[in-house]
Amino acid sequence: KYTVAGCMVQNGRLVRSARARVLRKGQPVYDGGFQTLKRFQDEAGEVRSGLECGIRLGDYNDYQEGDIIECYQFEKVPQAL
Repeated sequence: KYTVAGCMVQNGRLVRSARARVLRKGQPVYDGGFQTLKRFQDEAGEVRSGLECGIRLGDYNDYQEGDIIECYQFEKVPQAL
């Protein structure tokens, strides 16, 4: 059995291929990838600001009300002189 967090995207967007960090009282408690990202019953690739969604992160099940989930991506930037 697993837990899905019901969320509201406050700003930016959530992208299924990105990484996510769970913050509780400003401290990180989980950092990893998405297992599922859903809008209603459908799997979503992206959820934009102002929309609700359901999130399951890796093997993490300890969601609490007030947790903040940050979404981020690593980018390769070519070195410039």
